[in-house]
Amino acid sequence: MMKQVRITALRKVQHDDLVTNYENPIEHACDICEGQSWISENGKCPEGLCPEAWKSMREFVEALARGEGNFFDGWMKNPNSAMISCNDGFRPVSFYVETIE
Repeated sequence: MMKQVRITALRKVQHDDLVTNYENPIEHACDICEGQSWISENGKCPEGLCPEAWKSMREFVEALARGEGNFFDGWMKNPNSAMISCNDGFRPVSFYVETIE
């Protein structure tokens, strides 16, 4: 039986110096807000979660959904969790992913 996995956006930062020096102007940036959360069912991407963020965390969410964990030999205090950042180097979001018991 697959476990549910909660995905919570804990922190979102913007590196203004990198944006100024390297990013072309864009009209639409990330919509994710700190504190926002989603539930992954059967290891699938929850509706409304940024597809690019999902690419960064997919393997961890799928593993947790299968009951796996303890990534990198004790990296996390809670072995049934992981801290993952999206791949946006200008405004990364840190996500806490955890199984729901």
